[in-house]
Amino acid sequence: MNYEEDIKIDETSLDVEWLEQPKLFMRYARYAAETQKMFDLAKTNLDLVKAELDKAVREDPDKFGIEKLTETVVLNTILSLPEYKEANEKCINAKYEADIAKSAVRAFEQRKEALENLVRLHGQQYFAGPKIPRDLSFEVKQKEEQKRADRIVARVRRTT
Repeated sequence: MNYEEDIKIDETSLDVEWLEQPKLFMRYARYAAETQKMFDLAKTNLDLVKAELDKAVREDPDKFGIEKLTETVVLNTILSLPEYKEANEKCINAKYEADIAKSAVRAFEQRKEALENLVRLHGQQYFAGPKIPRDLSFEVKQKEEQKRADRIVARVRRTT
């Protein structure tokens, strides 16, 4: 999936963009659900690893170099073990992916609103060109004549 490319709107073909919007939204909504599922599984695995390590530390504290078994010591030992660190990193990465996917879904909701507003503007002929072509040479000539008249008036005022 290419989020940056899919989010773009081609304002010259709003009809095609509207036809694509529901498909794109559904694709990203499904992806968000999948990444949320992966995060939930990673979180469950992290909890399981923590529980297993907790049990192992309590059953054989000497193996982990623990002299006095306290809750804080057990927790700190678990947090320092490679199995926990690996499961925690996977959980963090899965959460990151889920958050990005949720943001993409929100962006596609905003894309829908942008499409609605563009269609509204199009209906109000916001993008329409002028109906009567402008005669730029006439407008330039008129502006020059106005400037000349302004200079004459300014000279007259200075002399009086």
